[in-house]
Amino acid sequence: MTTATSRRAPSDAPSWPVGGRTGGIACVAETTVPTPHGPLVFRVYRDADTGQDHVAILSDPLTGATLVRVHSECLTGEVFGSLKCDCGPQLDAALGAIADEGGVVIYLRGHEGRGIGIADKIRAYRLQEDGFDTVDANRQLGLPDDARDYGAAAAILVDLGIRSVRLLTNNPDKIAQLRQHGIQVSERVPLVVGVGPENRGYLRSKTLRMGHLIA
Repeated sequence: MTTATSRRAPSDAPSWPVGGRTGGIACVAETTVPTPHGPLVFRVYRDADTGQDHVAILSDPLTGATLVRVHSECLTGEVFGSLKCDCGPQLDAALGAIADEGGVVIYLRGHEGRGIGIADKIRAYRLQEDGFDTVDANRQLGLPDDARDYGAAAAILVDLGIRSVRLLTNNPDKIAQLRQHGIQVSERVPLVVGVGPENRGYLRSKTLRMGHLIA
């Protein structure tokens, strides 16, 4: 399998489309970054609607129904190692998967706490200590169960020339939204990792109340 280290020189034809603007996003930077999973290509896309900078992390080959993970930013789980969610292990597993067989991880900024932001996420965590689950905690704060929009992810896939994906997800809403934006999801690839005693209740609530497919 080819990897990011085998990319053509900048003067040659690239392995995937470069630059341009598609569906309200623009590619503003690209480089190869050494990671624990090997060198991966990082492309930064600026979202004209929100001002957020999203990141597409790429590994060759990007062919056929490409393996894709659309991942929501999670400061608490990915940076600080919080055990209240499975986000950190999911991101690591997704990066390992694309490094092994090729694909894309799209890291969407502005999705902290299913789109409510870090401050309200911590407020919701505090309510969970009082017995509210992840859904009711949001509702106690007057917030939606899930405020995330995946339109930017679809636009990034279009910019990369990807129209058909094998999607690493447990969330049916991601599948539905990508399809609404014209991306064919040919297969759902389960991503059940990082389950432990501290997050079993949270994951159970996502399964029972939000329809997530967590076996």
